[in-house]
Amino acid sequence: MAERSTAAVDVADNSGEQSLTAQADQSTADGVAQNRERDTDNDEAQEGTGTDGSAMTSPPELHSGHKLARRYRLEECVTRLDGFSSWRAVDEKLRRAVGVHILPADHARARSVLAAARSAALLGDPRFVQVLDAVEENDVVYVVHEWLPDATELTTLLAAGPLEVYDAYQMVSQVSAAMAASHREGLAHLRLNPNAVLRTSTGQWRIRGLAVNAALRGISSDTPQRTDTESIGALLYAALTQRWPYENDAYGLSGLPKDIGLIPPDQVRAGVHRGLSELAMRALANDGATASRHESACTTPEELVKAIGEMPRIRPPEPAFTTPPEYQRTTYQQGTYGRPAPHPGVTQPVPTPPPPLQSRTGKALKWAVSALLIAALGLGSWQLADALLEQDKQSDDTNQTQTTDGGDKSTDKPKPAKPISVQGSQEYVVTGEAQAPEDVAKTYDGDNSTYWRTKKYNDGPILAPYKPGVGIVYDLGSPQELSTASMGLRYAGDHTTVHLYATDSLSPSTGIEGMKEIGTATTSGTSLTVKAVKPLKTQYVLMWITAAPYAPSDGYSNAGYKQAITEVTFKG
Repeated sequence: MAERSTAAVDVADNSGEQSLTAQADQSTADGVAQNRERDTDNDEAQEGTGTDGSAMTSPPELHSGHKLARRYRLEECVTRLDGFSSWRAVDEKLRRAVGVHILPADHARARSVLAAARSAALLGDPRFVQVLDAVEENDVVYVVHEWLPDATELTTLLAAGPLEVYDAYQMVSQVSAAMAASHREGLAHLRLNPNAVLRTSTGQWRIRGLAVNAALRGISSDTPQRTDTESIGALLYAALTQRWPYENDAYGLSGLPKDIGLIPPDQVRAGVHRGLSELAMRALANDGATASRHESACTTPEELVKAIGEMPRIRPPEPAFTTPPEYQRTTYQQGTYGRPAPHPGVTQPVPTPPPPLQSRTGKALKWAVSALLIAALGLGSWQLADALLEQDKQSDDTNQTQTTDGGDKSTDKPKPAKPISVQGSQEYVVTGEAQAPEDVAKTYDGDNSTYWRTKKYNDGPILAPYKPGVGIVYDLGSPQELSTASMGLRYAGDHTTVHLYATDSLSPSTGIEGMKEIGTATTSGTSLTVKAVKPLKTQYVLMWITAAPYAPSDGYSNAGYKQAITEVTFKG
C-alpha cells in the first residue's frame, strides 16, 4: 500500500441526491461520521433490494470492541445499509484511527468492492484518502481506509455560506487535477459529491471513496469521465452559490427553482467570479444543459484542467492589517501633570527655564555643594587605594601557600559530557508504511558505512503532508539527563530538520503532540547536532525527521527528497 499522511474514513453518506447522469442511485447515499461528518441516513429501511436490483445479504452481526485480523478494533458504527456497514475503528498495531467497510463475503457486490479497493490502493495518489487494506476473511470482506481527524467536509463548509473566490478556485483546481490523474489510470469515482470532498487544516483538498463508494452501491456508468466532470461542475456551482444545481434539495443545500432550468451561478448570486461561473457551466454542459457565454463544454476532467489553466490565475487575498492607534502622549511631564492632553496639531510653548542662582544664598549653596564633592572624591580615592593594597597582600599569601600536589580541585567547573550507550531501538511509524525497520541498529553499530534510510518523496524538503515525519525511538537503558545528540547524514543539501522528543517506551503510547521536545536543529551538511534546550531526564528518545534534502538515485530508490542516518551518538 502507498504511504501517505493521516486521513479520514471514507464512510457512506446519505443526502438523498439523484445521480448526476442517470439518477440510478435514488435510494442510498453516503452516511457520515459524527465528528466532521453528519449521520443523515435512515438505516431502518435500507435492507432488502439493492440499487442494482440484487437481493441484499444481511450484514454480519458485529459490535463495538470486535476485532478484525486481531488488529482493527471496531469502535462505532456510522452507517448500516444495503447489506454493508461502515465503522470507525482503531488500528491497534499502529495506534491510529481508521475506517472500515464490512460486508458478507457472499454479498452480491463483495467481489467488485474488493477489486475497486485494491485498484484504488495501487493508485497511491496523496490527493485521495488512501485504502490501507482490503481483505476477505472469515466469511466477511472488509476495506480499511485512512481517517482524517483534521479535515472538514465541503458539506459542512457550505453550511456556513459560499466559499471565498480563492477557496473555490483551489477546490476545483485540485479536485479536477486529482480526477484527471485517476482517470488516466482507469479509475472513476461516480459518487463525487460534497460529502466526498474534504479540506484539511493545511488547506489541501482530498477526495474519499474513489471507486469504492460506487462499488458498494453497484453504481456504474457508460460515460464515467462525463459523470465525474459533471460532478465537479456541481461542486463548483455549490461552492459559488450555496445552491445545488438541480431542482431537488441535497447535501443541506436548496435546489434551483423549478421550471427555470440551469442558470449560471453569477445570475443566482451577486458578486460571483465570472470566470468560475463560466467554468461551472462548461462542466455542467451534459444532459441538455448549455454552456455559458458560448464556450465549449468540458466533458472530461482533463479538459476541465486545461480550461482552468487557460483562466487568469486567482491569487489569495491580501492579509488584512489593522491601523495602529495614534501615539498617546503621556501626561506625566514637567508642568503638565493633571492637565488635559493637548489636541493634535497644536504647538505647545516651550517653558522658560528658571534663572540661575545669582543671590547671596545661591552662591553659598554652590560653594557648599562643591566642598561636599571634593570631600567625597578624596574619601573614595583613599578607600580604593586601601582595597588595592589589601588585594596585593592576599595574592602574595596565596602564592606562598599554594600546593603543587593535585592541580585545581574546584567543583565549580561544569562536568564534561559523557557518552550514553544505546540499549535498543525501534522505528516509529505514525502513518503509512515503515521506512527500513530492519536497519535501525545500523545507526549505532560504530560503522559509518552502514545506515538506516528513509524512502524517497516527490515533494520536499518538508515531508508533510505526505508524511508527518519519520524516525527512530532509542532506549538509553535507564533514565539519563541528555545534553546533545549528534548524527551523521548520508545526503547533504537543503535541508534536513531533526527534532528530539522524550517518550515513554519504544512503542510510545502517545503521538508527537503528547511528547516533550528536547531540542531541534536544521542543517544542509552531512552532520547535525541537536542540543537540549533545558535539562531533561528520559530513558527513551525519539529522533524525528520532518524535512529531508533532494538526493540523487541510488541502489535503494530513485532521485527524490530523502535522508539516511549513519551514526547517532548521545551525550549526557
